[in-house]
Amino acid sequence: ICDYSVVPLSSFAVCIKCLGFDLSVFSEPLPLAPESLEVSVNSTHQCLHLQWSVHNLTYHQELKMVFQIEISRIKTSNVIWVENYSTTVKWNQVLRWSWESKLPLECAKHFVRMRSVVDDAQIPEPKFWGDWTSWEEVDVRRSLGPDPLFVFPKDKLVEEGSNVTVCYVSRSHQNNISCYLEGILMHGEQLDPNVRVFHVNNVPFIRETGTNIYCKMHQGDVIKGIILFVSKVFEEPKDFSCETRDLKTLNCTWDPGNDTGLLTQLTPSYTLLESFSGKKAICTHKTWCNWQVAPDSQEMYNFTLTAGNDLRKRSVHLLFNLTHRVHPLAPFNVVFKNVSTTNATMAWRIHSVGNYSTLLCQVEVCGEGKVIQKQNVSVKVNGEHLVKNLEPYTEYAAQVRCAYASHFWRWSEWTRHNFTTAEAAPSEAPDVWRNVKSMQGHCVVTLFWKPLSKLQANGKILFYNVVLEHLDGPSTLKLLSIPAPANGTELILDQCSYEIHVTANNSVGSSPASVIMVSRDPGSKDVGEERVKGTKRGFALSWKPQPRGVTGYVVEWCQCPGDPLCDLRWKSLGPNATSTLVSSDAFTPGVRYNFRIYAISTERIPYLLERKTGYSQELAPSDNPQVLTSNLTASSFTLSWKDYPAESQPGFVQGYSLYLKSKAPQCLPGSEKAVLPDNSVCCKYKIDNPKQKTFVVENLQPASFYEFFLTPYTSVGEGPLGAFTKVTTPDEYSHILIRILLPMIFSILLIMILCYLKSQWMKEKCYPDIPDPYKSSVLSLIKSKENPRLTIMNVKDCVPDAIEVVNKQEGTRKSLTDTEPAKHSYLYVLPTEKRYPGPGPCICFENFTYNQAALDSAACGHVPAPSEAQPNQLGLVTSSEHVLKALGKNYVNSLGEIPAGETNLNYVSQLASPLCGDQSSLPTNPPEPVLCSEYKMQMAIPVGLASPPSIPLLEEGEH
Repeated sequence: ICDYSVVPLSSFAVCIKCLGFDLSVFSEPLPLAPESLEVSVNSTHQCLHLQWSVHNLTYHQELKMVFQIEISRIKTSNVIWVENYSTTVKWNQVLRWSWESKLPLECAKHFVRMRSVVDDAQIPEPKFWGDWTSWEEVDVRRSLGPDPLFVFPKDKLVEEGSNVTVCYVSRSHQNNISCYLEGILMHGEQLDPNVRVFHVNNVPFIRETGTNIYCKMHQGDVIKGIILFVSKVFEEPKDFSCETRDLKTLNCTWDPGNDTGLLTQLTPSYTLLESFSGKKAICTHKTWCNWQVAPDSQEMYNFTLTAGNDLRKRSVHLLFNLTHRVHPLAPFNVVFKNVSTTNATMAWRIHSVGNYSTLLCQVEVCGEGKVIQKQNVSVKVNGEHLVKNLEPYTEYAAQVRCAYASHFWRWSEWTRHNFTTAEAAPSEAPDVWRNVKSMQGHCVVTLFWKPLSKLQANGKILFYNVVLEHLDGPSTLKLLSIPAPANGTELILDQCSYEIHVTANNSVGSSPASVIMVSRDPGSKDVGEERVKGTKRGFALSWKPQPRGVTGYVVEWCQCPGDPLCDLRWKSLGPNATSTLVSSDAFTPGVRYNFRIYAISTERIPYLLERKTGYSQELAPSDNPQVLTSNLTASSFTLSWKDYPAESQPGFVQGYSLYLKSKAPQCLPGSEKAVLPDNSVCCKYKIDNPKQKTFVVENLQPASFYEFFLTPYTSVGEGPLGAFTKVTTPDEYSHILIRILLPMIFSILLIMILCYLKSQWMKEKCYPDIPDPYKSSVLSLIKSKENPRLTIMNVKDCVPDAIEVVNKQEGTRKSLTDTEPAKHSYLYVLPTEKRYPGPGPCICFENFTYNQAALDSAACGHVPAPSEAQPNQLGLVTSSEHVLKALGKNYVNSLGEIPAGETNLNYVSQLASPLCGDQSSLPTNPPEPVLCSEYKMQMAIPVGLASPPSIPLLEEGEH
């Protein structure tokens, strides 16, 4: 008999104690410790990868063991991580374990060691840890290059809101390095003289391209940096659902949630796992995945959808019965049969779902965008439904969808089809109105009608029939056919009464007739106009009910009042109506609309009942009147604006505002101070009567300057501010001056007119014309028979020795033809003492002509005397009458009878110098000449008669 007991030995020993002796088994311990420990570094993920093995295991032996792992940083005593790793160890197996460091591995040295203990039921208690392995040192900084500065970690992926540790490694001990996160200075702690660590908490998502972190070494201006890729939080899938359309394939769909923002660096993956069957499917799409239904008729399914990326994994679950998730396909082959004016039969087919499945189908009929009928129908293979109570010639849209009848899950998609019912005759008479005008003894009737609605037309209107029935004479009918889509026609009728019938026609038939009367005596009367105020809704019109019977009322207006075509509109109302609301989107603010309300008698004759006018919205006046000023006095003036068209304004003119500016500090009576939009102050008169077109501004100051401006106003406001007109009042005594000055001015004008009428007379009296010798009247008196060539003397013909002109007696000058000898003037010719070799003596005489050449000669005219004449024989020509006698009629011709260029007249100029003659030929002691006291008349004398044989010289004073 043995006493079995197990006692722990140094490593692994079993001792068996028997009666009488000890039997020792496994005298040598069997060590089971980790061996061949190796540590590698993954800088991308900042991980330490450990691998080791356990020796001394027999072949196919398996034991559960626990490995305790310690990790130290910088030095072995600084343990930062301790973890127990449990696993099943096999013979000749390589074990692996990884650890992710929060601090980048490049920032500090790391040390790793481990020990183990057997945790298997095959080995009885007690259990104890084995010895530690030696420390394995990991120093990544040894593999860094020669650069003076490094920043870690490189291209790290983190999730938004995570905490990240960043460090820099420098080759120098100087702390002149600054680090920045997106330009913001970071503060850290010194890990060792060459390493500084920065903790960034709750990292935000900034951009898809990453967050910038860089460090700057001020010595040498070295900059190094990293990019921290921050993704948005990876969300779990939403709305996870699975359904089948044919009980053969399941289609699972989900909403992946918001994007992480790093699709390039983080690509999500989706996996579908069914727990009952243990099958797994990798989904290639991020929103849906298909699953083939097992042929063994599995009804219950439990799916787990796992979504994950390099940072996180998410999972959702779904448990359902397959027959409760049937979503049928849409019906097909939808057709309509036996379509009439009010009924149609709808037929369709469905896709089969399993064996002998029944579907519930829903039919909807829509008209004018609204559902008018809805019906549910049970269908196995083909469906059919009768649609009733439809309108003729109306287009409808019918649609059908189906669902699984046993367990309703979801309707299929709609299948839609349109159809149109057949035509029918129009059901309503057209709404007809007329406009009657008299023109050249005829009655011009313009008919209008409104198109029938689709509901009333029951088909396409092809034409309108207009039938005229003559009422005053023998009953005759006249048919006019107006093709559609015309909405009116013009009729020229005689001055008789007619009954007009209008019908609308389509391909099936005609509508009921609309009847209107045109009377020979319209019975119209003058109706006053009443103002009505419009609103945004339109014009609310009302009228008094008529005591006698009427069949209805018609409200008529022009949609475009300024357009010659008017665009006539009307509204027909029943006999009991006394008000209506006329609304239209075409009503324009500031436009006056005129409404006429007609009553339709029992004889169907319209007559005017009331007239109304108004604006849908009143506006301020658009322009101001042209104001004329009149009756200007020292204290008042009158303004008038009679041509102002108040009816054409965009509102009812309620009056006028007159603004007056002056230098007076106070406003005149009847006005008040007002401030204009330009902040100028003036006085304002308010004229409340819109029909008033004149206004007198009174109580003004004489000789004062005023400015005025007139503008109309409506219920909205006044017209635009325009330019002021200036006016100055006259002085109060100016009218007296006007009464004096006007007669004076009139008298002066009258005198000037009389003077102008007598200008020739005034000219002859005040400043006569210089006589023309060729037009002298004296030549007409001398008719020379012996010498027809009578010429006017030329001052160049002779140069006298001396000429003396004596004064003549005071008296009135007479013409050459006067008969009084005593009135003639005498000229004396001065004799010479001896004969001179020059020309002969001159003869001075009266000259009845004047030649302008004498002004240029500045000398007396000369006539050569005969050589036989003695100096003492010069005499006096006593008068012009003796000269005429001496000459005789045969020696005188008028100037008009002498050919031009053949006459050479010599004369003594009356403008000659007081000392006449050629002064160079004068004697040494000539007689002293007598100055001429006035002009002397001169006359041309023939040369042969100029010097008689002997003429005694008169003494001074003799006649």
